[in-house]
Amino acid sequence: MTATQLDETRAATRSSERTVGPRGRDPLEVQAPVRSARRYSITRLVVPTGARLYSRLRVEGLTRLPAGPYVLCFSHQNWADPLFVLGAMPGRPRIFFFGPEQEEMRRGVRNRLMRWAGVAVPFRPGNRGLVAATARARALLADGAVVAIAGEGRIHAGEGALLPLRSGPAYLALRAGVPVVPMSVNGTSWLGFRRVVRVRIGLPIATGCQTRSRPTSEAVDRLTAQIESALQTLVADFPDQPRPGRIGRWLTELFNIWPDGARPSVPSGESQYQ
Repeated sequence: MTATQLDETRAATRSSERTVGPRGRDPLEVQAPVRSARRYSITRLVVPTGARLYSRLRVEGLTRLPAGPYVLCFSHQNWADPLFVLGAMPGRPRIFFFGPEQEEMRRGVRNRLMRWAGVAVPFRPGNRGLVAATARARALLADGAVVAIAGEGRIHAGEGALLPLRSGPAYLALRAGVPVVPMSVNGTSWLGFRRVVRVRIGLPIATGCQTRSRPTSEAVDRLTAQIESALQTLVADFPDQPRPGRIGRWLTELFNIWPDGARPSVPSGESQYQ
C-alpha cells in the first residue's frame, strides 16, 4: 500500500466501509464466505502435519506472542509460507491471512482450498476492494482473531534479504488499535525435502493507538519502519540454501508468481540449517 493508495483508501473508507453487490450481497462474502470452526480445525490438523512431514519445522519465540488480537507481519519467499505460519502458530486464536489480491477466488486449486478453509481475506483489485477487505480484517481483529500479512506484498529470493515493506500491516494495526508481531519464515526459498524451515517470532510492537481513529501518514510510516527493522534482524542470520533436486525445485515453484516473470538469482551455499 503506497502513500497515494493510503490516502485514497481513507477517502473511500469515509464514504463506505463495505462494498455491496448489485443484488445486495457483499462480494467479499461471495469470494470468502465465513466458514465453520470444523473446517478450520481440519485445516489446522492437515496443513501443519503436511508441512512437518516434508520439512523440519523449527519455531522460535512462541512465548513472545501477545494474549489478545494482533497483526502478524511475516517475511515472504514462497507460496508455501502461509502453510508454515499455520504450522508454527498455536491453535487459538484463529488466524486469517490478508490476501490474496484476486478477482475470483472460485478459480484455481490454491484459491479454492483457501476459500474452502475460510482462512483468507482476499481483496479485489482497486481501492474499493481494499477498503472492504480492510473492514473485514478489522472486524476479525475486534472478535479476537489474528490477521497475518506478508508485508512485502510479493515473494522474493534470498534468505537474508527483505523487500521494502508496504504500509498495509502498519495501517491495519493502527486502524484496529492492536500490536504488530514481526515473524521471519526462513528455509522456504528452496523447498528441499527434510530441510529446516525456521519460523522466528519477534517482540510485539505496540501501536500506541487505543482510539482506533484513522492513522496519519506519519504514524503509518514510523510503524512501517519499525516493523521492517525488526524483520531485517530476524532474517539476517539464515544463509541461502543450495538448489534441491528435481522434485524440490518443482514443489518450490508450483504456485510461485515472480514479479519479473523469472526467479532472480542469488548466491547459494551450504547451510548450518540443512
